This record gives sequence, structure tokens and C-alpha cells, in this order.
Amino acid sequence: MLTCKQQVARSSDYLDGQLSFRERLLVRHHLMFCPNCRRFIKQMRLMSATLKKLPEPLPTDLEQTVERMMRERSR
Repeated sequence: MLTCKQQVARSSDYLDGQLSFRERLLVRHHLMFCPNCRRFIKQMRLMSATLKKLPEPLPTDLEQTVERMMRERSR
């Protein structure tokens, strides 16, 4: 059985679906018996879903780009 430390080290790969079949079984086995790691995985899933919903950052030079485009368009 994996230790909690080993489980945490594999968490991102587990959530991304990048573990082998054997490694996924080890992770799932650990999660069956460890409520703390289950909570950790649940929090990581929530964080990932939240980050995916955030808007993309605007370019830092957005204002200059819009001004340039307006000038080019009025020519």
C-alpha cells in the first residue's frame, strides 16, 4: 500500500490520467482506506475545475493594441 506521501506525489498524474493501470490501482487502494488523501484529491479536483473557469488574462498591451488597430482601420 502507498504511503500518504507517495499518494500526494502521484496525485497530479492520477488526476491527469497519466498513471499506468498498476499505479492507478495502488492509488485507488490507498484512497479506499485514507480519508485524508480522499479529501486532498477532492480539493485538487475542485481547484482544477475552478482554475479552468477563470478567464484568460488580458494582454498587458491591450490598450496600445486597440489604439493601433483603430488607427490602421481609419486609414
